[in-house]
Parts: sequence; C-alpha cells; structure tokens
Amino acid sequence: MKIRSDILRTYQSIHTWTGITTGLVLFIAFYAGSLTLFKPQITQWATPSSAYLNHTPAIELDNLITQAMEEFPEVNEGFIVNLEQGASSLSWYEKGGGRGLRLDDELKHAAFDQNTNLVTQVSDQNKLGALIDKLHRTAGIPGTLGHEDIGVLILGVAAGLYFIALISGVIILLPTLVKYLLALRTHKGNKRFWLDSHNVVGVLSLPFHIIIAWTAFVFAFHDPFYGGLTVVYGDKPLFAQQEKSEITHSISELHSIETYINKANAIAPEHQVSRLEFSKLSSTSPTLAIQLASSGRIQRGAYSDVLYLHPYTLEQGYTSISQPEDGIFGPMVNSFVSLHFGNYAGNYGRWMYFALGLMGAFLFYSGNLLWLEKRRQKQAIQSRSIRIMSSLTIGICVGSMLGVAITMLASKWLYFLSLPINHYYLGCYYSIFFIALGYSFYRGAALAAIHLLYVLAAACLLIPLTSILFSTLSTATLAFDGNTAIVDVIAFIFAIVFFSAAKKAKYRAYHGEPDSIWAITTTTSNNAIAPVPQSAN
Repeated sequence: MKIRSDILRTYQSIHTWTGITTGLVLFIAFYAGSLTLFKPQITQWATPSSAYLNHTPAIELDNLITQAMEEFPEVNEGFIVNLEQGASSLSWYEKGGGRGLRLDDELKHAAFDQNTNLVTQVSDQNKLGALIDKLHRTAGIPGTLGHEDIGVLILGVAAGLYFIALISGVIILLPTLVKYLLALRTHKGNKRFWLDSHNVVGVLSLPFHIIIAWTAFVFAFHDPFYGGLTVVYGDKPLFAQQEKSEITHSISELHSIETYINKANAIAPEHQVSRLEFSKLSSTSPTLAIQLASSGRIQRGAYSDVLYLHPYTLEQGYTSISQPEDGIFGPMVNSFVSLHFGNYAGNYGRWMYFALGLMGAFLFYSGNLLWLEKRRQKQAIQSRSIRIMSSLTIGICVGSMLGVAITMLASKWLYFLSLPINHYYLGCYYSIFFIALGYSFYRGAALAAIHLLYVLAAACLLIPLTSILFSTLSTATLAFDGNTAIVDVIAFIFAIVFFSAAKKAKYRAYHGEPDSIWAITTTTSNNAIAPVPQSAN
C-alpha cells in the first residue's frame, strides 16, 4: 500500500509528539494497572493472617452479630459480614469508614473462641492494593480539582492523545505492515531493533490499546459528560431517584444473614455473595451493599458486582447487574466497563490483561527510546534536551517501578515494627520515586539506568525472600498466607528480567556505540546535565 510521503511525515509528527508528551504518565498507568489486576491478592499478601480472626461458620453469624451489638453500640450503626475464607466474618469501623480512599481506617474484628465467647481485635485496614490502584488511575500525580483527582483528569487527556498516537502509528506502518510486521532486525543496530519491537507490540495489541484508551477517557470525564447534559435536560434528573423515607427502623427488625443471601441469589442466581456491608442502620436511609462475585462473567466492577437492598424492607435499590428493565443500555454499559477491567474471562482474562498491560508499558518506554535515538548526535556529549529526556525516561519509568517494589517489600516489615502502614506506604513510594528521579539527573541516564535496574532487581528478589523469612517464624504476627505465593513468584520473575536488563544496559554502556546517550565515558558521567560546549567558529 502506497501513501504519499508528505502525508506520512504529517502522521509521523503527530504520532511522535502525542506519544512523547503522554508516554511517561501512561507508562506508570499501565505498569501499575497490570498489578492492579491482582489487587485483592496483593492486599491479602501484604496483610498478616494475625490481622484477622477465625472465620465464623455461616450458621453462627446471626448469634455473633447479636452479641456484638449488645456489647459494642457502634455495631448498631453498621457492620460488615465477609463470607470469604481467610478474612474475619464480622467487622466494623472503629475509625473512618464510608466511600473513598482513607489511610487511617481502623477495623474492629469479632469472632467466637473455642468456648463461644466473643473476642475482638483492632487492626489497620491495609491499603497497599488500593494505593497501587490509585497510582494506576492518577500516575501518582497528587491533588484534586473539585471532587476529581488532578491525576485522573491528566490521564484522561493523555488517553485521548494516546488514541490519536495509535491511529497515526497504524497509518505510518501501512506501507510496510505486511513485509515487516513480525521482523526483529537485530543486525541493523539498536535503533532498528527498538523500532521493530515497538511496532510488533503496538500492532499485535492494538485492539486492547484502543479499548483502554477510550474507556480511560470516558472514566476520567464521565462527570463532565453528565454535567453537560443539563443543557438538554435542565433541572430534570437524569436518573430515577428514590423517595426519601422518614421512617426509622429498629435494629431488631433486621433479617437473618441467610435471608439476605437468599434474596441476592434470587435477584442474581449466577453470582455468589461475598460480602455484606450494612450502614446507617439507625437513620431514615439505611443501606445494605452486597458484593456479588461471578468468575468469567461480565461485571460492572473490577472484581465484583454490587446490589443495594433496604436492610429492613428488602426493597431492591441500585444494582450493577443488568436487569430486564435496563433494556439494551445496561448490558452495553456493563460490557464497556468490563472491557477495561478484563474480568469477563475470569483468571485467564486477568492474566491476558496483565501481560498486555506490561506490553503497553514497554510500548511507551520504547517510544521514548526511539525519540532519543532519532535525535542523538554523533558526539560524546549529547544536546541538553536529549539528556533531560533520557534522565526523565529512566528516572520516572524505573523510579516508579522501584517505588512500588520497595513499598511492597516494606509492607511486612511495617507490620513487624507496628508502624502505621498506609501512611508509610505513601512516604516510601514517593521518597524512592524522587530519589531515583534525582539520581538519574545527577549521574546521567546511562549510569543511573544500570544502578537503578540492579537495585530494582534486588528489591524484587527480596520480596519472596522476605516472605520465606517470615513464613519460617513461629510468631503468629509474622505468619502470612501461603495462598498468595503468586505475588512472590511474579516478583522473582521480575527480578530475573530486571537483572538481565541491567546487564544489557551495562554492556551497551561500556561496549556499545560511543556516540550515544547510553554510553558511559568520563565526560558523560561527570557532566550529567551540563551545557553542551559550543564549537568555535
């Protein structure tokens, strides 16, 4: 297929600048997003089993709730029933609660001991998985604008530009798509290898990237979209609103847990109840949020659907499960959301999205490398703009991964030292990220890439070693669930990958092309971001 050269140059320029302006934040979003696919497993891995009490059989739950209400008045306001193994069956918020991400939430857990006596304990609610998810949605950019995270809005804009980069990239490849699609020409230099790798990953995962680009854009701006509809509908509400009740019910009117489960099963027979969260029980607007899991089915949430019931009347409220009265709109929206989360194919879909997410991160990283290779000059010291972009690329990409790895590594030690885990998570991630970024500018991209990759490999290796160390200790506080070993296995694989990448970066630095931003010489190591000497003419 032939395309005029001026058209190709136009689209190449569009592709280059949309990619280079968004690549670094999208790298963080994709890397963290791939980890977020296993958010429950990461949270479970980071939380010691001692943070929970023994699971209570379903037949004893009603008696447990009754005793807890009699002894702890706050239970009468709301409580959580967890039906999943490995977690406390009954808990309630001692501090915090409600919607949103809060780092100081404390849960009190309750259970029966062997003599059917009520026992309780208080523990922080581990937010490691939620913080990685926040990193995925905001790229670690702090601050809010109104009720929206600034990082979410920036990533929404980046997603729109990202879509433009995808389309323009395909147009650039059309003339040589068939001939060079699967070609990896290693014998034609590093630039050609990175270009071929970039093209292969981009084309083969194109449907996935189009889905993520559009869904991320809609997620970021759905509130402004709905707000704009007021121009059409005026004061008329867009969604049906329930009438406010003035009736206050008695806590004694609550039904048995089995009744709620049977009601949920009747509404969603193909789902399983995993969690029931009661709130505002003493008010005129009590709610019961029931989380429903169904492996391998389209779900509105990342890990489950939700069903709201009135805890006293059992009247059904909002549900994310498609209902017949939703018509075609409900299933269409659910499918759209599910395409972003990858939950429609069960564990197989999650692993597929995990791999595609990492490939997406590689796509943005390799795009930056291509930009640097194309603009480098045949001289020992590259231009200032090249050195700044190379330091940003290494500092942000490797720094964000290193921040996540060391934060995960620190999680079990924070429990061991009895420190406020969630606040230390934030300090740990941002301190490591900015140290890595500063080091990249101080020592230059070539040297920083080698050192940071070695440190990253060591951090990933220490994650499973720390798990093994704690699992051999007899103290209950340090006993961790072996069912989450997949986190340690992935960390070990990452350690091998990053160690190999560090060795390759080191070889290229000392034995590769001397006129390169990745070559290490006495001049480049001592003048990381120094001005380029002007030639005397």
